[in-house]
Amino acid sequence: MIVDQFVDIAIENGEIDALDRVYVTNRLLDLLGWSEKRAAAENVAADRLSLLDRLTELAIESGAIGETLAEQEIWQSKVMDLFMPMPSQLNTEFWELYKQSPRKATDYFYAVSKESDYIKTRSIAKNIEYRVKTEYGELEMTINLSKPEKDPKQIAMAKSEQEVSYPLCALCVENEGYAGRMDFPARTNHRIIRMRVCDEDWGLQYSPYAYYDEHCIFLSAEHRPMVINRGTFERLVGITAQFPDYFVGSNADLPIVGGSILSHDHYQGGAHTFAMAKAPVHKEFPGYHWAEFPDVTVDIVKWPMSVIRLRSASATEIVAAADAILQKWIGYSDDSVDILAYSGEERHNTITPIASCRDVDGERVFELALVLRNNRRTTEHPDGLFHPHATLHHIKKENIGLIEVMGLAVLPPRLKPELEEVARYLMDQPNAMAAYHLEWADRLKATGGFDAETVTEFLRQEVGKVFCQVLTDAGVFKDTETGIQAFKRFIETVIGTEDAK
Repeated sequence: MIVDQFVDIAIENGEIDALDRVYVTNRLLDLLGWSEKRAAAENVAADRLSLLDRLTELAIESGAIGETLAEQEIWQSKVMDLFMPMPSQLNTEFWELYKQSPRKATDYFYAVSKESDYIKTRSIAKNIEYRVKTEYGELEMTINLSKPEKDPKQIAMAKSEQEVSYPLCALCVENEGYAGRMDFPARTNHRIIRMRVCDEDWGLQYSPYAYYDEHCIFLSAEHRPMVINRGTFERLVGITAQFPDYFVGSNADLPIVGGSILSHDHYQGGAHTFAMAKAPVHKEFPGYHWAEFPDVTVDIVKWPMSVIRLRSASATEIVAAADAILQKWIGYSDDSVDILAYSGEERHNTITPIASCRDVDGERVFELALVLRNNRRTTEHPDGLFHPHATLHHIKKENIGLIEVMGLAVLPPRLKPELEEVARYLMDQPNAMAAYHLEWADRLKATGGFDAETVTEFLRQEVGKVFCQVLTDAGVFKDTETGIQAFKRFIETVIGTEDAK
């Protein structure tokens, strides 16, 4: 029967022992609302997730759960938790494997997170992904279809529930094992690796709806606001020293240019190499010698946003150099390129930092990419001067955070049906194209004829060009003669004109 099939898979995978069969079977029967085993009336594909879907249907039929998506996800999380190691067991195994290599440890944790359906591999597979070649390298495009829309019944039920402030946010360690609610995600099968970072308690987990390879999150055990300071650089370098196969970066700490969760200090990382990391040094900038930090290499990256790339074999030196740049940038203004450090007491300048670590001729070398950010608003650009401008909002109007800074566009799900209507418009077919696409579509239409075989790829490439412009809008020093000269002036205020070579 289906329950036995499900338990068999866990035993074959080594997730539970054969001696646990009776116990786990009875736990699963209870979750199904059954007092005894029942014969399956139909054949179900033998893969785990198909069986889980069918078990969920049976739980709904028995009245054990309702039909809303939240109730189903909470129930599925409880089912998969039956086959997960306890946090203490998982941490012990992780750190035992770490003694062999960090890669073996993360491979183990990543596999467990996928097998338990904590990482929603089927949902992630729905995303539309492709690449677009630009003068700055190959940008990655994702139309994010992985996160399901909330059921109206679920929204109504959430409104009727009593307000709860536990966990304080979706990143707190208290999420580990939390059942979830109508307005809060299910986390029964969630696990966190405990670790020390710069004498603080931190955790490592994977993202349920990953945007790239081994998309993970490093989170403070303390619920505290995001901040970019010297300690941030120390922690980023410290984490990548522990996990040299992963990059790790932080969203900026100010609204507009920051991430979606500024209330909890955390970083994102993974095994992915983004276009920004592969981008060359800008040919208009000389190599810089910094007398104060002679062991640190300073380069400016050829990228639509303003990126300073530091490299050094010394963790102490690279952190100190990054902090010197941050402190100078916080108070820096340049009217010629509309950079204003403060409006009264409101600070505008901050940095999006990304750390990595690599072996160069047998020596460990740290790298810190510092992306200069400014969240100033103006009358002409009330959403942010260095933010996607209004003419691009038909494609992208959300904040440009860490992932997109590095060259991976996370575009809203609305674009899938909307671009299909734009395609029909370009081919002079009946359509329901949104009015806010009209000006853009008319410019595209003027470039020539379109047919069903080419229009989809054409639109994908054009969306990529829009994303490139989005990054350009977010850049504080533009890749123009004026912007390059302004960028040079800033660099010289940091390291001194006599140190440029």
